[in-house]
Parts: sequence; C-alpha cells; structure tokens
Amino acid sequence: MADVGRLPLDRQPAALRSVLSRNEVLLEVLDRTASLELPGWYLTAGCLFQTVWNVVTDRPPAHGIKDYDVFYFDDRDLSWEAEDAVIRAGVEVFAGLPAEVEIRNEARVHLWYERKFGVPCAPHASTEAAIDCFAATTCCLGVRLEPGGQWRIYAPHGLSDVFALVVRPNPVLAPREVYEAKAARWRRQWPELTVLDWPS
Repeated sequence: MADVGRLPLDRQPAALRSVLSRNEVLLEVLDRTASLELPGWYLTAGCLFQTVWNVVTDRPPAHGIKDYDVFYFDDRDLSWEAEDAVIRAGVEVFAGLPAEVEIRNEARVHLWYERKFGVPCAPHASTEAAIDCFAATTCCLGVRLEPGGQWRIYAPHGLSDVFALVVRPNPVLAPREVYEAKAARWRRQWPELTVLDWPS
C-alpha cells in the first residue's frame, strides 16, 4: 500500500477512493453531507489524509481521527446566523454517528481568521481556495459526492505525499507555529511520518 504514491497519476484517484472507502464513518459522512446540498462543499482535512495514513501503516481506518471537517462556500449571507443555521441542520443530519462533524462556511473565514491565528486572511473566492491555504500541502485535499454518486477529488498538490506519509509545509497563509504544532501532534500519533521543515 505504501507504493500507491508511485502509481501513475491517472490511477491515484481510484486508489484514494479505495483507501478512503475502508473508513465506514467517512463514507457515511460523505453520504449524509450530500443530502444537505451545500454549495461547493467538500469533506476535507484530517479525516482524509489520516485515513490514508492509517491504511498505509496497518492501523484501523478511523484511528486517531478527531473530527470530520465539511467546508462549503456561500457568500450570499456572511452572517453568523446563516452559518449557524447550516451547522444546526448538520447536527440533525449527522445524529447517531460515532464522530464529530464540523461544518464551516469558507466565505466567512476572513471575518475570524486573524483573531484566531494572528495573521490576516483575504476573503476566499471558493471552497477550493480555502483548501489551498491549509498549513501543509499534504492537507490540501477535498472529496465530495456529485449528483449520481460520482466522487469529485480536489488535490492541488497531488496525492503522492499523502500516500508516502510526507508532511510538507504550505507557507501561503497559516503561520509557521501552526504548521509545526500540527506536525508535532500528527507525528505523536503516526511516528512513521516524514515532517519537512518550514522554509527559512
């Protein structure tokens, strides 16, 4: 399984789908999120690449996964009330799942990012643009179900690092300390990771 990163590029998406499909919670989150019909949504971040890490290292597929992040993009109403209504709808849709699902409108990130992370964030133009800004390129991954059940995979940096257990910095928005804190936490759970240094 560790050789998946060496597959020809056109075969990597099918391999990703095969690996992610071993995580039954993830499949259920995908299915239930599709029913919400959120604009531009993706299941993204740790639940995806950590499922791959688990399968590659022969751990249970959901090992160490803290939550399942759902991003969507709706810039028609940037109020907290509008986002909160979606979050509350999600509470009902995801009821009974043995996992926490966090839903966030990426059109609103610029309103709170600096307060949380200490650096300003320009408004995102899409969910994909938000995924592009994760602290590590390895994290820049999103999956959703299209009408008809087709998988759409967004992976602007490819999939090789994900399968090869490489954590690579993405210094476009998140500060160095955010990257290093996340990488240290991941390495404690997956000591097989190769963590690359933040560029000097």
